[in-house]
Order: sequence, then C-alpha cells, then structure tokens
Amino acid sequence: MLARPATALLVLAVLSTAACADDDPAPDPTALVSPDPAPAPTESLLPSPTATGSQVGGLAPGFPTDLVSPPEGSEILVSSAEPDAATGLTTISLNLRSALRTDELVQHVRDQLTAAGFAETVVDPGTSGLAASSTFVRGDQGDEILTLGVMDRGGVRTLTLGGSVRL
Repeated sequence: MLARPATALLVLAVLSTAACADDDPAPDPTALVSPDPAPAPTESLLPSPTATGSQVGGLAPGFPTDLVSPPEGSEILVSSAEPDAATGLTTISLNLRSALRTDELVQHVRDQLTAAGFAETVVDPGTSGLAASSTFVRGDQGDEILTLGVMDRGGVRTLTLGGSVRL
C-alpha cells in the first residue's frame, strides 16, 4: 500500500519538475499588443478629393459629361476621373441616386453611350443581384469599357458606372 502514495508523489514530483523546466515563461498579460489607436479627430480618413480626381456630391473635374451625363434630378453621390498618360485612357466612376424607374435610368445611359459608339452587352440581372447590369465596349482593342449596375431599394435606384474611356 505504500507503493501507491510513493508513486503518486513521484508522479507529482516529475510533473512539478517538468513544469519548472519549461523554457517558455508564462505570458505576461500586461505585455499584450494593443490595437492601433483610433485616428485623431484632425486626421483625414479619406484621401483628399483634389489628390485623387474624385468629387463627393458632384462631378469630378475632367469628368466626361459630353460622353455620359447624369439624368436630370439625380443626386450625385461620388464621381471620379483619373487620366492615365501612359495609356491615354481615363478611368471614370459615377455613383448616383435617382427616382427614375430602372429601365428609364438604364436607357438614359444607354442612349448616350451607344450614340458615342459603344456596343452594349446586357448582363442577366438575376446573376448579379442587381435590378439591371450592362457592359459597354468601344473600339477594336476593347480597352474602352464601362460597366453599369443599378440597384433598386425602396423605390430609389442607385446607379454605378465605371471603367476606362479615351477622351
């Protein structure tokens, strides 16, 4: 019967020694890395509109309104126009809200782009989750491409148009 308490003491001694011999010290809870500090109130979270060629609430400088202009009465959320001297293309983006029906909104953009020589490929809206979706391409190289999407929520449509064009 003495063998059992002695065995238990031996196991306890081995475990204690193994725990003490561990080279990895217990982590210091005060040494945990804290997340990055919150930005200071004077710190800008968005790049400057003049630095990026974008405009919140209006059309960006250089936006090609002769190619595509927003429908009357729409609310421009944000737009951009970024020329690329290396390619001769300008990357544009237009996001707006409108009370026009989806078909009217798409037709407004379609009329302008097809008049400018773009060919349209309608994308099945069921595959995109949007109320309407189209791609417009101009030229042999296919380097001028614009993608249109319209989301319909609560009687208000949000249109997004973006891609690259030669001005």
